[in-house]
Amino acid sequence: MRRQPVVNPSPMRFTGLMRTFARWLLATAMVFAGISHLTWSRTEFRAQVPDWTTELVPAVDTDTVVLASGVAEIALGVSLVALPSQRRRAGTVLALFFAAVFPGNWSQFTHHRDGFGLDTDTKRLVRLFFQPVLIAWALWSTRR
Repeated sequence: MRRQPVVNPSPMRFTGLMRTFARWLLATAMVFAGISHLTWSRTEFRAQVPDWTTELVPAVDTDTVVLASGVAEIALGVSLVALPSQRRRAGTVLALFFAAVFPGNWSQFTHHRDGFGLDTDTKRLVRLFFQPVLIAWALWSTRR
């Protein structure tokens, strides 16, 4: 009778698989969110655009900001999986993107704007704490 080889995956291999899974999950979520910016959730996303955005750049309206961020999300999501040699850079840019959109989440909280089921100040406040999680996710999943 033949003995089956014992497979003992190393912790490094397991971590690599987890990072890959996390990166693909994040990429899928980013592409989905980007498409929703361009289509069915455009109105909802407008609630997150801070008023000062259009005051700083008068030629840009709220809808343009939503569309541009949707295109950026799709590009960033695709880059996480389609550009393996640029994975670390894509993760860094995505983390910076998550930091850049934080003022929109803060504005939604401070101006009491409903959107995506965030219809109470408590829900909007809790959401603010997920932004650092997204930043960490983008960085962790793109490192070796």
